[in-house]
Amino acid sequence: MGKTGGTGPAPVAKPSWQRRTLLTIATLLVSTAGGFVANALGLPAGWLMGGALAVAVAAIAGMKVHLPDPVRDLSFLLVGMSMGASVASDSLALIPSWPVSLAGLAIELALIIATTGWMLSKLFKLDAGTAYLSSFPGHLSFIMSMAMAGVGNPRQIIIIQVIRVMLLTICVPVGALFLPIDHFAPVAPLNTLNVWELLALAAGCVALGLVFIKLKVPAGFVLGAMALATAAKLGGLYTASMPPPLTVITFVLTGAVIGSRFAGITRRELVSAAVGGLIATGMTVAIVTVIAYGVSLLVDMPFGQIWLGLSPGALEGMGALGVALGYDTAFIAAHHVIRLLLLTFAIPMVVVMIRRRERLSPPQSGAILPQKEILP
Repeated sequence: MGKTGGTGPAPVAKPSWQRRTLLTIATLLVSTAGGFVANALGLPAGWLMGGALAVAVAAIAGMKVHLPDPVRDLSFLLVGMSMGASVASDSLALIPSWPVSLAGLAIELALIIATTGWMLSKLFKLDAGTAYLSSFPGHLSFIMSMAMAGVGNPRQIIIIQVIRVMLLTICVPVGALFLPIDHFAPVAPLNTLNVWELLALAAGCVALGLVFIKLKVPAGFVLGAMALATAAKLGGLYTASMPPPLTVITFVLTGAVIGSRFAGITRRELVSAAVGGLIATGMTVAIVTVIAYGVSLLVDMPFGQIWLGLSPGALEGMGALGVALGYDTAFIAAHHVIRLLLLTFAIPMVVVMIRRRERLSPPQSGAILPQKEILP
C-alpha cells in the first residue's frame, strides 16, 4: 500500500485509452448479451432489464466495467429522444388529471423519506445523515454532494441508493408479468425517422440538453433532449418514430449505465449493506404501490403508467421503461421532473435539521459497515 499522507489510499494509475476502450466494449457486450437473453425469454423491457442486471452481476463478480462520459451522454440523449418521439398525441388533454397524481407524489415522498430514514436509523443504527440521505428517492448527484461535504457516510449512501435504482428497474418488468399491471407492446411504427431527420433531431436535442446542463437542471441532458423532441413532435415538425434497432441500442446503453453503477462496490460491502438497502427499497415499492393504486381509483390511466410516474427510479431508467412498456412518456417525465424539484428543496431542509440534531445529541455508534471498510 502506497503512502497516503493520512488522507486516503495512494492514487491509482489511470488505465490507457486502449484499456478503457476494451473495457467499454466488454461492458456493452455484457449488456447486449443480458438484454438478448431477457428478450428471448419474453420478459417485458428485456433489453433494458437484462442488460442492467447482467452488467451489475458482472461488476459485483469482479469484472472491471467501464463507460466513458460520452457513452453515458449518448444513452441520455437517446433516452430523451425516444421519450419525446413516444409522447402520446393526447398527452396535453390528460394534463387536467395530473394534479391528483402530483398530490400523490408529494405524499409519497414525505412517507418514503420519513419511514425509510427512521428504519435505517433505528434498525441498523446508522447516523442520521447516512440514514436520511440514503432514504431520499432520487437526485443522487445532489445527495452525494451533501455527503462529500461531511453529512453522513458517502460509501454507505451510494451502495443503498444504487440498490434502490437497480431493484426498481427490475421490479416493473417483473411485476408486469405476475401482477395485474397493464403494459402494452409499443405500437409498430408506420414510418420511422430517416438518417437526416435523426441527425437534425439529435442536433437540436444536444443543443437544448447542453443549455439545461448549463442551467444546472437535474438530469439536464435527458430532459433537454426530451423537451426538444416532444416540442418538435407536438408542433408537427415530425410524426415518425425512432427506428426499432436504435430503440434497442438505447435500451442496451441505458442498461449498461444502470448496471455500471455497481462498479467499485466490493461483494463484502454489498452484502453488508444489502439488507438495509433491500428493506428500504421494499418499503419504497410498497408506498409507491399503495399511492399509485389510490391515484388509479381517481384518474383514468393505466396503473402501471401511474406507478412508473411515481416510482423514484433514475429518470433515464424509468423513461426507457415507459417507452418499452408503451406508456405515455410525457406523464412519466413530468412527474419525475416535479419529484426532482421537490427533492431539491427537501434535501437541504432535512440536512439542516440533521445538523441541528447532531449539535444537540451525541453521534450514534452503530453502522451497517465497519468504519475501516467504508472509507472512500
